[in-house]
Amino acid sequence: MEKNELNKRRIGTLAGAGMGIGIALLLQACGGANAPAAAPAPTAVVVTAPAAMPTPASTEAPPASSSSKPATVEPSAGVEVRQNVQPALQMIAEGLDKPTYLTHAGDGSGALYITEQPGRVRVWRDGQLLPTPFLDLTDRVGNRGSEQGLLSIAFSPDFEQSRRFFVNYTDNGGDTVISGFIANADGLTADPSSEWVVMRIEQPYANHNGGQIQFGPDGMLYIGMGDGGAAGDPQNFAQNMRSLLGKMLRIDVSRSSPAQPYRVPADNPSVGDGARPEIWAFGLRNPWRFSFDRATGDLFIADVGQNAFEEINFQPAGQGGQNYGWKFREGLALYAGDPGTLALTDPIHQYAHREGGCSVTGGYVYRGSALPSLVGAYIYGDFCSGRIWTLRPNGNGAWQNDVLFSTPYNISSFGEDEAGELYVLDHNGAVYKLVGAPLP
Repeated sequence: MEKNELNKRRIGTLAGAGMGIGIALLLQACGGANAPAAAPAPTAVVVTAPAAMPTPASTEAPPASSSSKPATVEPSAGVEVRQNVQPALQMIAEGLDKPTYLTHAGDGSGALYITEQPGRVRVWRDGQLLPTPFLDLTDRVGNRGSEQGLLSIAFSPDFEQSRRFFVNYTDNGGDTVISGFIANADGLTADPSSEWVVMRIEQPYANHNGGQIQFGPDGMLYIGMGDGGAAGDPQNFAQNMRSLLGKMLRIDVSRSSPAQPYRVPADNPSVGDGARPEIWAFGLRNPWRFSFDRATGDLFIADVGQNAFEEINFQPAGQGGQNYGWKFREGLALYAGDPGTLALTDPIHQYAHREGGCSVTGGYVYRGSALPSLVGAYIYGDFCSGRIWTLRPNGNGAWQNDVLFSTPYNISSFGEDEAGELYVLDHNGAVYKLVGAPLP
């Protein structure tokens, strides 16, 4: 067990909903023990950012509070706010069972699809959470470990015609499964028996499963894989080019079928003799959420750290083959072994656990219309502290990081709708939308 594991599993009293929420770190922590059942979702609150303050936000993690007041936000240093509107988080759904991911089908329906860790996909449409699950895989999803379960869903770019979509889950044996399914014509339900397995990856331990799949702007399916678990990547999977663990994978499922589950794109990078051709990038510990900037195609990968640092990695559009350094390095700090002449790609940002959290949750570059002041900012958070930040190029080749919100939530994921608006998932059962709220 990692030496910070007890800290990651600490019980916190979270303010903002008039109630205490005790929860262990479920998704990004490095332990594999079962977590307690989530407490009921908090009552609806709006988390808003105040007008600009003369002093910057503290970089220390916010203390737990027993106040019954709504969650407030620390000063958003460097974040421009329109005169008549400010960023806010508005609850749109509650009562979910450990939500892990949110996305859309790209079909113009306005529906949002939310994965629940035990194995269901729920539909939010027309302002409400529909009672009937889109898909129920609880009979085949294993979630005994706190980082296991149904972890993401991705809809084929031609979903309107093909009705095909894909999911990433851990099975009852703990291994990663990427599977395809067919949705019914209404887009509100799918047949669990339509499953075909695209890829099955053996997991040596219960943690560090990665878990996200997403179609890139090139139509290829990208898969984020953790290093297989335990602590310190004991079998060095992240640097082993014959293993799919600790990697970003890229495959072609445009003609996926039981007979030919996937093809390897011809333009995947060559990463060495004997290397698995599915590998797009490597040297990752536990990529917990990655996303493509819908305007530029650039890829952002949030990688959960070991004991000290969380990191955000960047990849220019269409340029694979990077080695992000684990386990030679944790963030920019030396960790284990000597990379020798290997070229390692630095993260664009890292933060220390002492500065505001212990488990990064990657987000999206904001391209919506509700908050023009945030357009172009990469928005991400931390599961433990509930903080949400913006990260932007500063024009001098570096990146500017600023606090946007300080929330009471266990941020398990961010999501994006078809219009580019963003959502925040609280693992305790609620979904919040990033909106523009009038200044007081």
